[in-house]
Amino acid sequence: MSAARLLSRKPLHYATFAVAAGAGIYTTRRQTSTIKLDSPLSKTSVPTANSPEYSKRVRSHFDHHQNPEHASKKGDAEIIRKVNDPDTYGPGFEDDDDNAWANFSRSFNTVREGIERIQWTTVGDKITELVIPSWAKFLPEGLEKLRFELSMQPGTLADEIWEEAHDPSINPEILWNATVRVGETLGKDELDFRRKRKAYIVKALARYLDIDEQEIDPEDVPTIAVCGSGGGLRALVAGASSCLSAQQAGLFDCVTYTAGVSGSCWMQTIYFSSLGKQNHATVLKHLKSRIGTHIAFPPAAMKLVLSAPTNKYLLSGFVEKLKGDPGANFGLVDIYGGLLAARLLVPNGDLNVQDHDLKLSNQRIYLENGEHPMPIYTAVRHEIPVDEAEREEAKDNLALKQEIKDKARKEAWFQWFEMHPWEVWCEEMGAGIPTWALGRPFKNGQNQILETGVAMPEIRQSLLLGIWGSAFCATLSHYYKEIKPLLLGIVGFAGINELLEGKNDDLVKIHPIEPATIPNFVYGMKDQLPSTCPDSVFQSDHLQLMDAGMSNNLPIYPLLRPGRDVDIVIAFDASADIQQENWLSVVDGYAKQRGIKGWPLGAGWPGKSSNSEETVQVLVEAQTATAQDAAAKIAEAREQGRKDKSVEDQPNNQGVPESPTTGDSPDKQTELGACNVWVGTKEERISDEEPPPSKLLGWDDPRDSTFHLTSPSAGIAVVYFPLLPNPKVEGVDPDKSDYLSTWNFIYTPEQIDKVAELAKTNFEEGADITKRTVRAVYERRKKQRLEREAKLRTKVWKNKLREHGDSFAGS
Repeated sequence: MSAARLLSRKPLHYATFAVAAGAGIYTTRRQTSTIKLDSPLSKTSVPTANSPEYSKRVRSHFDHHQNPEHASKKGDAEIIRKVNDPDTYGPGFEDDDDNAWANFSRSFNTVREGIERIQWTTVGDKITELVIPSWAKFLPEGLEKLRFELSMQPGTLADEIWEEAHDPSINPEILWNATVRVGETLGKDELDFRRKRKAYIVKALARYLDIDEQEIDPEDVPTIAVCGSGGGLRALVAGASSCLSAQQAGLFDCVTYTAGVSGSCWMQTIYFSSLGKQNHATVLKHLKSRIGTHIAFPPAAMKLVLSAPTNKYLLSGFVEKLKGDPGANFGLVDIYGGLLAARLLVPNGDLNVQDHDLKLSNQRIYLENGEHPMPIYTAVRHEIPVDEAEREEAKDNLALKQEIKDKARKEAWFQWFEMHPWEVWCEEMGAGIPTWALGRPFKNGQNQILETGVAMPEIRQSLLLGIWGSAFCATLSHYYKEIKPLLLGIVGFAGINELLEGKNDDLVKIHPIEPATIPNFVYGMKDQLPSTCPDSVFQSDHLQLMDAGMSNNLPIYPLLRPGRDVDIVIAFDASADIQQENWLSVVDGYAKQRGIKGWPLGAGWPGKSSNSEETVQVLVEAQTATAQDAAAKIAEAREQGRKDKSVEDQPNNQGVPESPTTGDSPDKQTELGACNVWVGTKEERISDEEPPPSKLLGWDDPRDSTFHLTSPSAGIAVVYFPLLPNPKVEGVDPDKSDYLSTWNFIYTPEQIDKVAELAKTNFEEGADITKRTVRAVYERRKKQRLEREAKLRTKVWKNKLREHGDSFAGS
């Protein structure tokens, strides 16, 4: 859902940021301090929240932690001046403005006090009920309890969490040494998985294609990948339904990889947990019981963070990050991730939470025998190659200032990071670490340990959920493009637009909301990685990661990584801007820059202004030496397409709509259906001219489409399922139904059923086409194998003939 449509609707749930503040106010200031890491504190019994002892301890604790700015006239100010005394704070706190935990503590206290100062009793009950919901009266008490439990006092929840963080029986990975793996090959664990998965798929493919299992050679099994788009809960629900349909059809069991962006990452997380039980029907059932309440509804959220066992389950990631990571930047993304975890990773009934669900590396247990496809989660880093020192130096030098602007415009790009149960990897850096080591600091390729002699535990999924789905970390340029359509009718907007468009070079570098940070595993590795890596990567001890949808809302890049050899990409696209942003064609530049053969160039939704010459020019320019140049070329082409589309959509446009085509004429508007298939080519061309955009296969004559798919030079096949409205499913239109907004966080069971029905109906309309595509690719691989074997037999026979001469031939 675009921001334009979002702004025309009801505002977000009124409590969204109320609870965010209640869970701990965030700071966007980068923390660069160090924290003294003492030995784990001794564990003491924790009184229950309702006991007199608890209330007494809480009151006593907070009597010494009032804010000087709001001191009463009764001498509280004198007590408050002691706030920075370590003895007052107790073990674990330091008088250090750069201490991440201390900053969090002070900010939290400020928010708590602000709510406590509301004099509920001075307002009439009836008026209060009209203005403030009844549950708001209980927020001060809840926040006080939460603040105490996070105070690191002996026996508090935070103290218990931090002690367990050092316990290898709970977190065995803290004893394991991790080093950065450098290279271009897939990791050993993934290679082992591929072998086991292929053996499993032989049986599944035989069932799916109705072939005798004995006829299928493992070498003939195509590598199929399913990718899901971003789009919040819409992508989560629709993606789960699409995968369920594929599961019921027998297709999902033939898949080697799944990959996700944003909401599709959430879907994978639930599927590979004790909640989803590796069944998409169970995932949908779980969602019906959990997402009918807003993620930030205070009573529900406070209950989970104040009550055992969910309090430790949800807060462990916060405590470990703030206490164990000296450079931690605790912000809105972290709180958002925690709220998502409270809704998505807690079962209905709250009590049966499983701690192993909070570590991505634990998903290995579902993959060790090849029984399920390997999930790939994605995030991006925005590389903006201009630092503050350069800006300061150029502030009074117009020529240098323009040079820096040109540098930022040309060289800013997104670096993709993939995370899967075995490894966290960045292809552009050619480096990665074991997933169980994510969250600990690295330097010069070696992990660093705490003063206690152990490493940090693996980062929790409660924090990763926020990173994967942090679309609100977009740049100001992204935001402006989203709301621009709303402003077109305003008198005088042309002048404002011209001004803002002229400032786009600046807007594209500003993220109003700070992305989340993780320790940088390539810190200090400048001489060990490719020269194309920017210097900033080696100089910063932390990486800022955000929603990969900032770069491409379909996670196709990791699937094209060398060694994965994907034959078929099945894309379930629930993006809000399906027909405006052609996420498939964005891959063209990547494929050209990386030298990937076989990608179907020009796949997706070509605009009316596109033609073969323009497409060729963009692709030629994308063949550059660096990834940032390629990204810039493609971004410019996409922006021009948006401008052309905006002009065409004006009311005074007198043009006549073009009739639908199947892709033979790329200069005409293409209307895609529920299921669409393209296939690339690996054919070597003698001519310097680029090939024309790939043809959308038409299945009116299946023989024609099968011919293209089985051609010896055929490349990657893309099966594209856009979430479009379907006349068979009334009452649900992704472009018009309010609840399908990316920013909506409440779905009723009936709405889930509607979205699931739409995704299922669209899949069923393309089920036969998909099966034909898989069959054709299988037949092509089989034919190629048989030809190779025949050539090998001929070669062996000729060698024997040469060795033995006429006597051998006569015998």
